[in-house]
Amino acid sequence: MSLRVTVPDKPSDAHQDLVLALLHAHNVSRAGDPRIKPVAVLLTDEDGAHVGGLWGQCAYNWLFVELIAIPEEHRGHNHGTALMEQAEAIARANDCIGVWLDTFEFQARGFYEKLGYEVFGAINDHPAGQKRFFLSKRL
Repeated sequence: MSLRVTVPDKPSDAHQDLVLALLHAHNVSRAGDPRIKPVAVLLTDEDGAHVGGLWGQCAYNWLFVELIAIPEEHRGHNHGTALMEQAEAIARANDCIGVWLDTFEFQARGFYEKLGYEVFGAINDHPAGQKRFFLSKRL
């Protein structure tokens, strides 16, 4: 049977699920169960509304911090540090040996470095004229 390359007009969750299932099966066959665990650490106001937070996942003994967002009016009050410290505690509790993340040049590289993260890679011109940095920290 021959295969051809196609590009859907509207990529769907089903398309993503197909690719993820194939990749997951391959990875498990080579490296074992990644023990994927979603991680959410939220900032909650006095009324119980979630106003920001951190999203990531533990997999293959590392926590990947995929997203972190703090509303502008709440920055500078150590909320970012509190989110990262809680995420690192979750990582340790899940037998992770480290945390990794990425950030754009116009975002928070210095913040992560103050927390002990080190740059292990960068992409120039992502976005154009800027850099994207990849950082990690062993726990």
